[in-house]
Amino acid sequence: MPSTPRAAIIPVTPFQQNCTLLWCEATKRAAVIDPGGDLDRIQAAIAKAGVTVEKILLTHGHIDHAGGAADLRDALNVPVEGPHIADKPLLDSLPETGAAYGLGGAKAITPDRWLNEGDTVTVGELTFDVLHCPGHSPGSVVLVSRDARFAQVGDVLFRGSVGRTDLPGGDHGTLIASIKTKLLPLGDDVAFIPGHGPTGTIGQERLSNPFIQ
Repeated sequence: MPSTPRAAIIPVTPFQQNCTLLWCEATKRAAVIDPGGDLDRIQAAIAKAGVTVEKILLTHGHIDHAGGAADLRDALNVPVEGPHIADKPLLDSLPETGAAYGLGGAKAITPDRWLNEGDTVTVGELTFDVLHCPGHSPGSVVLVSRDARFAQVGDVLFRGSVGRTDLPGGDHGTLIASIKTKLLPLGDDVAFIPGHGPTGTIGQERLSNPFIQ
């Protein structure tokens, strides 16, 4: 039997970004996905779950997803994986972006590993396939567990909506193509955690999401 993924969603920053603590039930090894800020809240969730964090994963480089990554890496002494290298300019400019949005103290970060289409990421005994899904940002990635029928989609897809494309590097046509060619084929039974708002399923979005009809 493949190990079961478990997840706790921790809303962080004034943007209420879904930082996700994802762990392997068999090994209690975990990853923190998109630690945008509010590290005390993230640390409390780690302690409550009783898991050992082995890495930080970034779906993309926007401030509300990556603003706390450098400090959390230092606190936990773990590597950072993702996003795709196309988001390097966003990660390099996190201090300036944070100041502009009133999120002071954000530090630039260079991941220990950039992720590419076709790569895999492990968390304990769990394995996730990496899909490069640009459009919201140039380097956005989606992490898919085909065994567990589960995906972590960042700001590519939301329940009833899609990621905004009016930020630097965004492109609406590219985003919709990413969703239609990479996410919809995963199957209607695949559940996902987005970067904001409630969880959903690919099937629900295929039927009712007005942006991808």
